Order: sequence, then C-alpha cells, then structure tokens
Amino acid sequence: MWLLTLVLGIALLYAGLVLVTALFQTRMLFPAQMAAANRPPLPPSAERLELTTPDGDRLIGARLGKESDERPLLLGFGGNAWNADAVALTLHGLFPDHEVIAFHYRGYPPSSGEPSAKAVFADALTIFDHLQQQRPRKVVAVGFSIGSGVAANLVHHRELAGLILVTPFDSLKALAREHFSWAPTGLLLRHHMPTIDLVKDRPTPTALIVAGRDTIVPARRSEPLRSVITNLVLDHTIADAGHNDLYQHPAFVAAMREAVAEIEKLAPQKLR
Repeated sequence: MWLLTLVLGIALLYAGLVLVTALFQTRMLFPAQMAAANRPPLPPSAERLELTTPDGDRLIGARLGKESDERPLLLGFGGNAWNADAVALTLHGLFPDHEVIAFHYRGYPPSSGEPSAKAVFADALTIFDHLQQQRPRKVVAVGFSIGSGVAANLVHHRELAGLILVTPFDSLKALAREHFSWAPTGLLLRHHMPTIDLVKDRPTPTALIVAGRDTIVPARRSEPLRSVITNLVLDHTIADAGHNDLYQHPAFVAAMREAVAEIEKLAPQKLR
C-alpha cells in the first residue's frame, strides 16, 4: 500500500510541475515587468517613437544616433528580459555613428498588449514597414537571445541589408527541451520560434556571435544554424563568455563591429 501511495504522490507531483510550467510559460519566456524595472536612462539626444499595431496596441520605441544615407539603420531586438532602452543604448555604444532603433516588445511597459511569440513576430514586421514608410533605408536587424528569433522572422519576410544573431537558438522548442527535458514540451509549448527554418537559404548577409560557456542558450543550440545559412559573413564563438557576461567581453565588441563592417562591405552601393 505504501508503494502505491508513493507512486501516486510522485505522479501528482509531476503532474503539478507540468501544469505550473504550462500555465506560467508566457511569464517565463516574456518577463515583461522584470524588463520594465531595469530601464536605463536615455541621453537627452534620444527620440521617443510610437506606433499603433493593426490590432490596436501601442508600441513605444527609442531612436539614438543620426539618420544616414551611407550607413544602415541598426534595428535591435533584445533578449526576453531586455527593454528597448537597454537595446538602443547597447547598440549606440557600439556604433555611435549609426542610427539605432529599438522598440519595447508588446506587453513590455510602456508598450501595451500581451506578449507572445506570434505577437512580437507580427510587431517586428509592423515596425519595419512603419520605418520604411517614413523614410526608405537599408536595415540591419540585430537580435539578442530570444530577439534572434524575432530578427530571423523579419529577415524571412522582408529584404534586409544584413542580420546579426547574438546567442541564437535553432528553435524555441529545442531550447525548451534543453531546460525542461522532464516535461512533454512538444505538447505544452504555445510559443514557437523556428529560427532555423526562418534563416534557411536566405541570401541576407548574416553574422553569428555565440557564447561558449552559455548555459541559457547553449552553443550546441546555435550549431545547427551554421549549416543552413548560405551567406554567413561572420561566425564567432567567444569561448570564455557566458550568456549574460558576453556583453562586457572585449571580443564581443570586436565581433559586433566586424559583423557590421562585413555587411557594409558586401553591398556598399546599396547603402547609399
């Protein structure tokens, strides 16, 4: 009898863990309030941007740097705990001579709505189209962590001058299996980012920057992307960097600047 009780207890505990994981997956993937709580101050030169999505939500963004006909716009998509201000400041610090734009994901204050993979995918297209309607320009999408999936979806649907993927994963489903191998993630996952399918055989000049000691997006989850990207202009793994300390690493700064330089070098006539 005690054995049956033990088995039932373990089964109930497992079912409870699976249920909690399923119910709270959106909050784990998109910790909007955490991102909002860590907004850094922007310099006075920053410009606030705002647009309305086709379904009525409001997206708030930031622009740093000056418009240029010679250099591409850098459109940033942050990690799941990033906000637009942090993305814009990071890119501006690396590329002070480029125009940099980033938007808070849907549901990340002060943007309205509820975050989801489907929503942020659609919003990236809306943002790109809005910017192009204002002033046509060449765009390099820069995706960090989960933002790499958003940037990959953008390059799948729009013509870009370049794509930079920092600590990218091949798919969110594969990454979920890494962290929740004990759960039926294939059945429970409601958010899908098949990065590998989105970048497969795209002609866009693409750079990969990977952290060798990454435990959040292990380097093995980036590996499959290399075989499907046809125009890989930079492939750099920073062996002694982790997922979060990568950005303070001198090799990261050098890799990012090399990535943009390689992209600009490939089609200079198109950037003017």
